[in-house]
Amino acid sequence: MKRLSKSFVLLVYVFLGLVFLSSCQNNPPVHQLFLPEGFSYEVYVDSIGEKVRHMAVNENGVLYAKFKRQSEQGVLAGIKDFDKDGHYDSLIKFGQYHFPQKGNYSTGARIHKGYLYYSNHLNVYRVKLDADRIVPTGPHERVVIDDHEHGSHEHIAKPIAFDDQGNLYVPFGSPNNACQTPKRTPLTPGQNPCPDLEKHAGVWKFDADKLNQTQEDGTLFATGLRSIVAMDWNPSDQSLYAVVHGRDDLARLWPNHFNTWESAVLPSEEFVKIEEGDHYGWPYCYYDQIKNKKVLAPEYGGDGDIIGMCEDFKDPILGFPGHWAPNDLVFYQGDAFPDRYKNGAFIAFHGSTNRIPYPQAGYFVAFVPFENGIPGEFEVFADGFAGIDPIINTRDAQFRPMGIAFSPDGSMFISDSREGRIWKINYILDKENFSMTQLEKMNARKALSHIRTPDKITDRIELASDELGQNLYNQHCVSCHQLDGQGAASRFPTLTSNWVNGEKQALIKILLNGAEGDLEVNGEMYTGVMPKYDFLTDDQIADLLTYIRKSFGNTSSAISMDEVEEVRKSNKPLKP
Repeated sequence: MKRLSKSFVLLVYVFLGLVFLSSCQNNPPVHQLFLPEGFSYEVYVDSIGEKVRHMAVNENGVLYAKFKRQSEQGVLAGIKDFDKDGHYDSLIKFGQYHFPQKGNYSTGARIHKGYLYYSNHLNVYRVKLDADRIVPTGPHERVVIDDHEHGSHEHIAKPIAFDDQGNLYVPFGSPNNACQTPKRTPLTPGQNPCPDLEKHAGVWKFDADKLNQTQEDGTLFATGLRSIVAMDWNPSDQSLYAVVHGRDDLARLWPNHFNTWESAVLPSEEFVKIEEGDHYGWPYCYYDQIKNKKVLAPEYGGDGDIIGMCEDFKDPILGFPGHWAPNDLVFYQGDAFPDRYKNGAFIAFHGSTNRIPYPQAGYFVAFVPFENGIPGEFEVFADGFAGIDPIINTRDAQFRPMGIAFSPDGSMFISDSREGRIWKINYILDKENFSMTQLEKMNARKALSHIRTPDKITDRIELASDELGQNLYNQHCVSCHQLDGQGAASRFPTLTSNWVNGEKQALIKILLNGAEGDLEVNGEMYTGVMPKYDFLTDDQIADLLTYIRKSFGNTSSAISMDEVEEVRKSNKPLKP
């Protein structure tokens, strides 16, 4: 055998190295999910191209995924794996809102008696499914109409659930954080009684088969529930359950009572069993999962310890840490997973945006086992969606879990709201031999910063600055627009935009008057609420806006106190 020359060997190594580098560039490292031992996952759809919200699976195995907003291709996707290899073979986008209103923030998707029910922010629709087709051919009908005058887009999601008696349950979320006027203004008391409770902050019950119902056609089922996105009917005990988004801004609104650590971890995201006539206490009270009790909200004289009237309201069955953003809840009824998962609850925590100066949290799927109707301690079922830990800014997370659905064979689907990815999860071991030791590696993940309760000192991200504008930004803006000024997708706009770097008077008016509804920034649509900051002095507004216009890559000119004073004197709100 001839010996190869050193130069030839070197060329071979160089060639292999280039091939390896090319392979890495064309095939980046696979994003990894973490599951209990015995579970496997596959990327069922790499990217739909839309932000996917809730999902549902028909008896024929077609997965229906609901988009957050209507696109040119539709509002839904029908997805089918014909050869059963774990990856879709057909994906067809379809449907439109036949009764459009401005904005179309979408949430619910459930199948009931052969119909696919789905929702946007002001309507619940349905369409009859075909057993032999992916795309249904029948008409899209409106079942429930939210006909309120909506100046506010806060907490306007419309998840849906059905009982076994033909009733449809739909929440009408609160248009306010804590029933303040003006909204989200520091040291401002709440209205008492809160007028929003008449038509909001509750769950209404409707006839699932009746079309074009307004809220007046329904019945108020339960109240005192600020914002619900995750809701499901549990057939095992014939009861309605939800995981409620808790209120925000304890430290920003009430710095005399709450520090930033308390504001990051409180109040609880409440897992509630909802029975007819229940009142859960919003806006007067909130649940403290650390103290295991409901306490009086600061808008009504609370200081974090006072209970007062809150002893009269119903407690949750379980309290999760604050701001994890529970966005779907599904009770498992299949047979493919080990028996301990039967009748238990899977919850998708979409992830926080407003825990600065502490790391963001959530971004995983939890499981809550139930025994004789009693919930146990939550478990980490699926994790790794964000791809990083700690998560400092919301946009750093690669994926955010949103929707959960189960196929007739018991397989699990999880959707992502950033890239439109969908994962399929199966159990691949002998389920009869399942043991609790298979959960150990997932229990260890509770120590990661996006799940554990942060330490007050060591987990704090230092925000102190000698610059007045930056200190004002850290106090009033960072929880929404983030440390890097890039905001949070669909909710809080980036601060590197023409709105910030353009005409000064328009920017000053936004700070003085606030803004609500849909806003397009750099080609991306945002739906949310910007509170008024007219309580700041002219020099504070000038310092704050100057800092923003010279930070995050911005190089625009400063704003003076005189310019703010001039706008304030002639101030009229900007027209939408």
